Amino acid sequence: MPAHEESSNPLVKERDHLAASRAALRAMREDVQALDIRDVTANWVNAAVLQAQIDDRIKALADLSHTPLFFGRLDYLHAVGAEKTEGAEGEQFYIGRRHVHDAHGDPMVIDWRAPVSQPFYQASRNNPLDVDRRRRFGYTGGELTAYEDERLSDPAEEERTSKLLQAEIERPRVGPMRDIVATIQPEQDEIVRSGLGGTVCVQGGPGTGKTAVGLHRVAYLLYAHRERLARTGTLVVGPNRSFLHYIEQVLPALGELEVQQATVEDLVAARVEVRGTDESAAAVIKGDARMADVLRRAIRSHVTPPAEPVVVVRGSRRWRVPAYAVEEMVSELLARDMRYGAAHEALPQRIAHAVLVQMEAAGEAPDDRVQNAVARNPAVKAAVKAIWPAVDPAKLVLRLLTDADFLAAHADGVLTDEEQKHVLMARPARSVKAARWTAADAVLIDEAADLVARTHSLGHVVIDEAQDLSPMQYRAVGRRCSTGSATVLGDLAQGTTPWSTRSWEQALFHLGKPDAVVEELTAGFRVPREVIAYASRLLPAISPGLAPVESVRETPGSLVVREVAAAEELDAAVVAACEESLRQEGSIGLIAADARIPALSAALAAAGHSCLSPGEETTAQSRLTLVPASLAKGLEYDYVVLDEPAAVVDGEPDERTGLRRLYVALTRAVSGLVVLHASPLPEQLG
Repeated sequence: MPAHEESSNPLVKERDHLAASRAALRAMREDVQALDIRDVTANWVNAAVLQAQIDDRIKALADLSHTPLFFGRLDYLHAVGAEKTEGAEGEQFYIGRRHVHDAHGDPMVIDWRAPVSQPFYQASRNNPLDVDRRRRFGYTGGELTAYEDERLSDPAEEERTSKLLQAEIERPRVGPMRDIVATIQPEQDEIVRSGLGGTVCVQGGPGTGKTAVGLHRVAYLLYAHRERLARTGTLVVGPNRSFLHYIEQVLPALGELEVQQATVEDLVAARVEVRGTDESAAAVIKGDARMADVLRRAIRSHVTPPAEPVVVVRGSRRWRVPAYAVEEMVSELLARDMRYGAAHEALPQRIAHAVLVQMEAAGEAPDDRVQNAVARNPAVKAAVKAIWPAVDPAKLVLRLLTDADFLAAHADGVLTDEEQKHVLMARPARSVKAARWTAADAVLIDEAADLVARTHSLGHVVIDEAQDLSPMQYRAVGRRCSTGSATVLGDLAQGTTPWSTRSWEQALFHLGKPDAVVEELTAGFRVPREVIAYASRLLPAISPGLAPVESVRETPGSLVVREVAAAEELDAAVVAACEESLRQEGSIGLIAADARIPALSAALAAAGHSCLSPGEETTAQSRLTLVPASLAKGLEYDYVVLDEPAAVVDGEPDERTGLRRLYVALTRAVSGLVVLHASPLPEQLG
């Protein structure tokens, strides 16, 4: 334990502060629970809203017994914000997951997101930021058991790696993903605290913490811009439900309960039920940004120039708007490139205005009520219906995918004849309800719906595993932050869809955020160096030019590659490897090609082992999760047993995608990886 200038037993003092802080937090919660809303509400609606806010506040103030209330302490040389004079008295702050104050309102724990907390992550010997001492705390369960000091103001003290920091990073993980507020690194902190106004794209290899950075950025933005984001909303978009279950406890642990979580499929599936699947070639074409042009052409094709004048009868007078005048209105609306539905609503008002001009010229004095009445006149409504009819997005897409002539007319010069054949439904449906819509079709319908009426925009959206989105999916997410900002997280080397992103510049263009800042995280903190070096042998084949992750974690013996003599012995060898891993502390993931999952599940059951499915890690039935390779992305386990790499590669439509899937599977382990194979390994791993 380093020397320090405190009482003979500073650990007792720190435990006392922890106990006092927990008592203060309980008092804060009890104060909220004691509120009587009957005294401040005039009606039941206000009472319900206020009660919901109180309930959320009570949840946010929950004291989680196994989660440290504070994890660090900063001793400043001077009072924060005061003039830095020699001999001035400094200040001391405890840094934790949330703010805690005593009965007088004085802070006992400072929220990690507060400006005064930032030096905990950014201060260094070269730039101490007026910090004299940075103290880290170690916990066992919820009990404070150790501390470690860095005297940043003392040039004589040697630079050293924090053992408590390293232990926290390497701590075995059972259950869902945890927050990383105690271990955020300086380069991560800069991204977390970047402003709300700009979009940030984070390219990060396995173990660099990009997912955690994205989630902590949301928490930071909610702290710094709470009122604004409370109005506009925040959203986290993940690749699948298993991944969202894995990360769903991170933000609540930081006191943030209002962030929505969804997959892209969740966002676009509200209009139709997805029951079908596309062939790979069809899905690639439907996901291409060119489909947006096809849809735009198709929807505008419903506009028909007027053939006759519009005659409005009011009382004994008849008012005539010539066909050429109406055509000028239509041309002007088309030139403005308004949403189709907005123009549909504007056209009757334009016609009505032309009638009002005639009325005024005739000596009448019509007002807005007369204009609205004229806009609702049967003759005007009939003209608008013929010229600019309402369009149902799902019906429009159904016609494009079932009517070859209609598709050809609007895809001419955009899609080739062969591409048009791929996107046509093999069995044309007669109605929207009868159609077997695919996930890519739902995205097309969402695009068409936005052409009709603007999609509601949120204040901030986080997109994780973004490298797997198609251009049309990027457009779908981009619509939901068109007036807000985004955090884009991904790794080009882990793209495993046929349409996966080739460059972040391309992706950000489709998202509608071409000016976004691209940051790269290359320091790995979770995956052992031996494991990431082995997996990185695949990089030249799957993502040439991408820098490999430089892991700072040394775990000797973390990689075992074992050949099984015969294929029929593989299942038994996998079960034995899982049993060996279960003797270690932490979570175990058995990752295998999707086609191998039933056989391995049966082998584990026969050996008396229960296992979880991805997303079920919150349960306590087992520490072993059986993971199809297609769902492994974004997940991590202390120990991973990887079954038959060749089968993982062969399970994909092409070798490059298969090798990328294998790269994902190889990099899920944070303590140890066992690779078992009966078939030859891919040559890159030889």
